Amino acid sequence: MSQEQKKEVKPKKKQNKKKKKQNKSPRLHIDGIFMGYRRGLTTQKTGTSLIKIVGVTTRKETEWYLGKKVAFVYNASRHHNGSNVRTIWGKITSAHGNSGIVRAKFKRNLPAIAMGKKVRVMMYPSKI
Repeated sequence: MSQEQKKEVKPKKKQNKKKKKQNKSPRLHIDGIFMGYRRGLTTQKTGTSLIKIVGVTTRKETEWYLGKKVAFVYNASRHHNGSNVRTIWGKITSAHGNSGIVRAKFKRNLPAIAMGKKVRVMMYPSKI
């Protein structure tokens, strides 16, 4: 046998070209994390929630987010109006400290079980 016969020619695999999905609309929110309630040494004020916005690390960066809407989206156990997805809406009121954490007030106070969960910080209303 010659060397040419030993080398087998492997057929080339056809590559499936996947089409990229085009988003119908851009995302209008940034993720944040509900860290807890505003508190003192012995008391906590459940009317004000503390939120860490992803990518915000200074007090100066928080100024753009003041007045923006915040949504906590969760799944309830019972269906209501054809869905079990519920939302609690709120608004960012001020900065909290110098590390990029903000204070937010919600229409209904967030439940304690939501600590550490994601919230959506909307990019509106815009001040530009």
